Amino acid sequence: MKMKSGLQKLGWGVGLSAVLLLTACSGTGQGEGAKDSSSLDLTIAVITHGDPSDAFWSVVKSGAERAGTDLGVTVDYNSDPDVTKQSELVDTAVSQNVDGIVVSMAEPDGLEDSIKAAVEAGIPVITINSGLEESKAFGAITHVGQSETIAGQAAGDKFNELGAKHVLCVIHEAGNVGLEQRCAGAKEKSDGEVENLQVESADTAKASEKILAALQADDSIDAVLALNGQVALGAAQAVEQAGSDVQVATFDLSTDVLTGIEDGSISFAIDQQPYVQGYLGVQFLYLKALNGNDVGGGQPVYSGPAFVTKDNAAEVLKYAKQGTR
Repeated sequence: MKMKSGLQKLGWGVGLSAVLLLTACSGTGQGEGAKDSSSLDLTIAVITHGDPSDAFWSVVKSGAERAGTDLGVTVDYNSDPDVTKQSELVDTAVSQNVDGIVVSMAEPDGLEDSIKAAVEAGIPVITINSGLEESKAFGAITHVGQSETIAGQAAGDKFNELGAKHVLCVIHEAGNVGLEQRCAGAKEKSDGEVENLQVESADTAKASEKILAALQADDSIDAVLALNGQVALGAAQAVEQAGSDVQVATFDLSTDVLTGIEDGSISFAIDQQPYVQGYLGVQFLYLKALNGNDVGGGQPVYSGPAFVTKDNAAEVLKYAKQGTR
């Protein structure tokens, strides 16, 4: 009986050792080079060209800040529409030795030196929203956003389905290459004519006034493509004042745009999902710090385009009301 008991003890000891060995090998999934996420103390600078009080950019900011909360990362969000001041914000982040930079590039030429300096200083960079074509050349890991050309082409195709023959494409920000690409993409795919109209800003009242004047001057215009939700609301007002049946569509969302889609004053919207851009920008830099990951494989990560029409506007509106679409 004693010998049996000893063998039993020996068997239990071997079994326990095996279990402990397996646990040591596979329980945490961490190799020698991996970092413990609980030990990371990261500060990521998010620097955009948009006003965070704007309906679109407030969603980008919300996405970035939620990623910071979820991942335990400090997110320092700053923005300035002036490219010179935006580049200075990048320079400041570099001088503060942040752990990563997320940046939008509406005017890439004005940011090139600052972004390349960040990369040379060993600070990983993710570009978001605009600047897809220049992102890799400037040294960024990847770009999160939509191809504005592809999105513009999708808008052109959609207007073809709706029978539009003369589209007015409204640019609200001079020098923004992404906006110009949207109009060019629409023109490339359109079965009819696409004409650009420059307005002063994304001010609803001012945009409405200028669009109304264009509609009154040329009654062949049968569609307006806005590149911003506030401009779209101005376009819908102009169409109503003109008493015409001109179709209005837009890039980007707001609760008011979604309400317009539901009531028929706006035909469709193209959503580039700004919350995704802010969230993934921070998350990708977190993964870089945690595990050395370069997400994207040298290619952009597309957040859009996604269409919102009357069929799905009510569902999307639920998320827009909580500030995530």
